[in-house]
Amino acid sequence: MKLGYSTWGMPTVPVDIALAHLAELGFDGVELTVIPGYSTELSSLTKSERRRILKLLQRYGLGLPAIAGHTSLMETDPAIHAANLERLHQTIDLAVDWAGADSPPAIDTTAGSQPDEWESRKGELVERTQELAAYAQAKGVTIAMEPHVGSIIDTPQKMVELIELVGLPNVKVNFDISHFNVMGYSIEESVSTLAPHAVHTHVKDEIGLAPNHQFLIPGEGVFDYVTYLKAMERHGYTGFISAEVSVMVQRRPNYDPLQAATQTYATLATAFKTAAVDRSR
Repeated sequence: MKLGYSTWGMPTVPVDIALAHLAELGFDGVELTVIPGYSTELSSLTKSERRRILKLLQRYGLGLPAIAGHTSLMETDPAIHAANLERLHQTIDLAVDWAGADSPPAIDTTAGSQPDEWESRKGELVERTQELAAYAQAKGVTIAMEPHVGSIIDTPQKMVELIELVGLPNVKVNFDISHFNVMGYSIEESVSTLAPHAVHTHVKDEIGLAPNHQFLIPGEGVFDYVTYLKAMERHGYTGFISAEVSVMVQRRPNYDPLQAATQTYATLATAFKTAAVDRSR
């Protein structure tokens, strides 16, 4: 496994500064966020800027396991859904432009909607996921769906059911265990269910149970990273463990995105050593 960081927690930090800082800390890779409001927002990424960022990644020796392109698939307005789908298609095209030696980065996205709409809208979600995944499959790109507390996919079991119903090999999971931690799932329960389907991950820290939970910077909460890393290794996961700083944290008046990354690295690098998980492979 390798240690990564998502620029989700760095919305206004210029990409040059973000990548230099993450590389200096010792991260192995980065997930770049391309949704509106970010310094690497999709519409700002001209052909020349895409090439420049790719060269920066290569210069700093940072892998790019995933792109955060979170865009709802469950909008009820046909025009909005069409625009969202087009945006996801463009994000898939970006993944092709940023492909590494092995394969393009995965596209992380959430489904949207509400948990109580699972039964009534499950068929619609399957069809829309199939449509998106077919476009991605033709370009060699994997769609990494992220289950999320409060969304239509909010349990490990729903995520596995969606994968089975979609039936396409390039639909996998962006496994953010924090959403299950705050719903009371044990590490072993969520890892054993989703690690076999995961192509990328997020980790945060947290305290409390939904809806009275708080997401925190790694090292501030109660999450047992050592047990988690050992479980992920035991269940065969070999990809990136990528830290993400939530919007909850970003709302703090004194939030410092570079310091958050520094604290995160110290916490997770120590956990990797304590768990005796090899980052060299």
